[in-house]
Amino acid sequence: MRKIVIAGNWKMFKTQAESQEFLQEFLPALEDTPQERDVLLCPPFTDLGILSKSLHGSRVQLGAQNVHWVENGAYTGEISAPMLTEIGVRYVIVGHSERRQYFGETNETVNLRLKAAQYYGLTPILCVGETKQQRDAGETESLIISQLDQGLVNVDQYNLVIAYEPIWAIGTGDTCETKEANRVIGLIRSQLKNPDVPIQYGGSVKANNIDEIMAQPEIDGVLVGGASLEPASFARIVNYQ
Repeated sequence: MRKIVIAGNWKMFKTQAESQEFLQEFLPALEDTPQERDVLLCPPFTDLGILSKSLHGSRVQLGAQNVHWVENGAYTGEISAPMLTEIGVRYVIVGHSERRQYFGETNETVNLRLKAAQYYGLTPILCVGETKQQRDAGETESLIISQLDQGLVNVDQYNLVIAYEPIWAIGTGDTCETKEANRVIGLIRSQLKNPDVPIQYGGSVKANNIDEIMAQPEIDGVLVGGASLEPASFARIVNYQ
């Protein structure tokens, strides 16, 4: 049975004080959340330490937004897997479209980060997806297959989550049609050695569309951006029907 993984990616939002305010409202809303749903928060690096303490003993796990591929070194601005695991981080987002678009991530560096995360005991969430221009050109399938082929070289598919994020739907309010998201996620699954890898959908996920998204048979969870910043909104997503 495939695992359900629901992750909130806070991106570059929330101070430590704001993260604590969020938890005060969010955690009580999870009392009746089914145990088989893995719930993650992926805050900025500066929030990880305080959230690790605040989430200890709760059913919410901690994720980071990036990880470097070596243990230490002269890599200003980067963070290593041992630095994350030391403070209780369990998951890490790798290859998010914003990292690819703004910070020069390639399939090769994504692959290095994936392997480093797994080597040190983290479960990576590999992000794949196409731009509007690529979709309009009919390149969605070939692009995603290429991202998987290059990104998953020597990666353990039994310690992995994949997120399909159509880039044209991130933060735009333009959600990919659920049947189309289901189709592409089915394509992703067909390329994997382990068909039980949890595959999330990410792209303008909201409280008012989560039920329809999660009703699709291939979708195993969501990677949520803006809607994860508000506790009642994210709680509704976690407690989808």
